[in-house]
Amino acid sequence: TAIDNLTTGCSVHAIGKIIPSQGGKQAVELSATSIRVVGTCPGDTFPLAKKRHTLEYLRTIAHLRPRTNTIAAVARVRSTLAGSIHAFFQEQGFQYVQTPLITASDCEGAGEMFRVTTLDIDDVDSLPRAKDDDGKVLPGVEYAEDFFGKAAFLTVSGQLGGETHACALGDIYTFGPTFRAENSQTARHLAEFWMVEPEMAFADLTSAMDNAEAMLKFVVGVALEKCDEDLTFFSKFFDKGLKDRLEKVVNKPFVRVSYRDAIGHLQEEIAKDPSKWQFP
Repeated sequence: TAIDNLTTGCSVHAIGKIIPSQGGKQAVELSATSIRVVGTCPGDTFPLAKKRHTLEYLRTIAHLRPRTNTIAAVARVRSTLAGSIHAFFQEQGFQYVQTPLITASDCEGAGEMFRVTTLDIDDVDSLPRAKDDDGKVLPGVEYAEDFFGKAAFLTVSGQLGGETHACALGDIYTFGPTFRAENSQTARHLAEFWMVEPEMAFADLTSAMDNAEAMLKFVVGVALEKCDEDLTFFSKFFDKGLKDRLEKVVNKPFVRVSYRDAIGHLQEEIAKDPSKWQFP
């Protein structure tokens, strides 16, 4: 029978009624009147067991990790956040600008960039060498012979493209992947991430802060409204104070501190125990 083929990981087509659960770990369950196994799966070798797995382990089975509660919840929340970011800026009259992912510009100049090349770096001897005006070979590669005719990289920011468009279109925003090649293993550094960068023509610091605060309140508010079940899951298993903090983001005004006052507060904290600071 079909029931005999029900294993962890299999795909099924079921018809029935949603009823209050007889168990204690969920609110509802499906009382099936018919069931058909669409795709079988060897349950004894399926790598996702009915237990919690570490995120490190899930990295090794990237094709299956979206089936876990954690990664699925992250995907749903991220989808909602992305949609609400676009909704906020569109409602505010901003134009969405798609800036290049491959660029010759080091926009921020503060970090390492991933290089993009079609040169055969596996055959070092074949690489074209840079030369001076006298034909003397210089250290480095002659990127004039590369695909773009110059050195190219994955973008670290869409800011430069955004600024040029803002000068023509008014208020714009970019929202897309950016890349940083700092070889850091901390939770504060990512090799790839999506970044929102609004650019407003004729804006001052106050209007920029107003825009940032309004955007965060809007986006977080949408997440609280549409992703309550997923945020409750995060609060239960990862961060117990998450939802309370998010509610405060939406309901309380942001504190704004001048640079002078911020430095004063920082100096006060350092004075309490300079040994806790790497660069006091």
